[in-house]
Amino acid sequence: MNRPSTDGTAALDKALDVLDAVGRAPAGLSQAELAAALSLPRTTLYRLLGTLVARGLLRRDPLRRVYCLGLRCFEYARTAYAMPDLVAAAAAELRALRDMTGETTYLATLDGVETVSLERCDGAHEQRSQSALGQRKPLHCTSQGKAMLAAMPAEQRDALVRELPMTAVTPRSITDRRRLQAELRLTATRGWSVDDEEIVPGVRCCGAPIVDADGLVRGAISVAGPAFRLTMDRLQLIGPEVADAARRIGAQLSSARVPRSEGRSRVVAGDWAFNGAFVRWTNARLYWVDTLAPAVHVLDDGSDRVLARPQHPVDAAVPLAQGLALLCGDSWWRVAADGELRPLPAWPRRRATAVTVAPDGRLTACVSDGDRWRVAPLAADGGLAGGWRLAEPAHALAWNAAGDTLVIAAADSGTLYLAQPGSSSLRRLATVPKGSGRLSGLALDRDGGVWCALRGGWSVVRFQADGTLDHVVALPVPCPSDLGFGGADGRTLYVSSARDAVSRESLDAAPLSGRLFAVDAGVAGVLTSNVTEA
Repeated sequence: MNRPSTDGTAALDKALDVLDAVGRAPAGLSQAELAAALSLPRTTLYRLLGTLVARGLLRRDPLRRVYCLGLRCFEYARTAYAMPDLVAAAAAELRALRDMTGETTYLATLDGVETVSLERCDGAHEQRSQSALGQRKPLHCTSQGKAMLAAMPAEQRDALVRELPMTAVTPRSITDRRRLQAELRLTATRGWSVDDEEIVPGVRCCGAPIVDADGLVRGAISVAGPAFRLTMDRLQLIGPEVADAARRIGAQLSSARVPRSEGRSRVVAGDWAFNGAFVRWTNARLYWVDTLAPAVHVLDDGSDRVLARPQHPVDAAVPLAQGLALLCGDSWWRVAADGELRPLPAWPRRRATAVTVAPDGRLTACVSDGDRWRVAPLAADGGLAGGWRLAEPAHALAWNAAGDTLVIAAADSGTLYLAQPGSSSLRRLATVPKGSGRLSGLALDRDGGVWCALRGGWSVVRFQADGTLDHVVALPVPCPSDLGFGGADGRTLYVSSARDAVSRESLDAAPLSGRLFAVDAGVAGVLTSNVTEA
């Protein structure tokens, strides 16, 4: 090799030789190995290594006494791959997917027959996927690799598949090229791919390709997490959302406001419920209900206990000035503060899918109305006056403090609606993707925030008044079922959960399912529940 005569250029050339040699050695090289490979004097090599380590281009492993590439090399590589700023274009979508699923999201690109991780947004759970940035992985056993392969022109894809080593990383890794080609055809048809514990045992992943406006495959994004949370059924729901996010990145759409994950939950000592619901704060006590094995729980002085056991499943509950009113079928019952159950014959005898109390004390309910549904004030005789028509049942209702806006949660479509008295029209506030969980319960705060539990999504979320998602609180259970504010200062968010529909796989990983949780939600000026008189 011809060396430039200039001393400075010669030193730079030697330093680059050192970087090249270390870069070709995944396990790193010792100083003696570098000296032998490059024929450099010991003192010269010592000075070069010191400078490269100081600049972050190399790092020294003190245990093995070898030199490896430093993080600064990865930063340079990521910048090169990002033109025209792939990482920046993907940032908002990665965070949105992370916040809506609670799981870690990744951005990767193609380098030869491997994927290279460019960006990662850590999930909200303590137990989560944590692949390192800059890590290289095989194409054939990762969701990102399969997504990129599936989006390539057939000729390019087939050429790459022929080059793949097809080694088994785990017992589930695909090692047959024909089987891989069949899975790539399925991936291309549906738009998203699956890694079913093929690269890391116990971890599942769902990926989708990023294709730019010119039709070039620029990279892939993915959602990864423990298999007990990312079940195959849940991946079927998350996959289309990942594919949509990848298409938006490819189209270079403007970034959206990024939701934040914050708040930490703690379990409340007490019994578990098959299906916890109707978290209501009244008269300095918190009530919540097991609707399936009917039981009314009360939390006072930090202790949770069963206060009463109704004879029938509970369909709705509203707070009273003293106690709680329960709707069982088409009959209302009062649970007094001492646990005594008494019928409320003067209350409207009508089945409802959701009931709440307006600030003026009147009941508002969602009831069947022919082939549609209606949300309206409920008269004493069960009749409805005005209200709003829906094509699906509402599963939760909540009035704001002023009584001028009603929030309606329709779980079947995942839609939050806003309704205002005097207008028969509804305004959509937000829609929650099915892969994020099923809307379950509502709680409002005085800042205009709308809180929802996401059954099947392992989290509760808050939407701002304009529909922007700005809080995500991870929970250690898959099915949070309802929520409500309470506590002495009204700042604690209590969340009930369910265990009746939780799979054995998820239940083993989430033994606290069915318990009540308390969350420091990080918001002030909380609105406590309205009450009605018996």
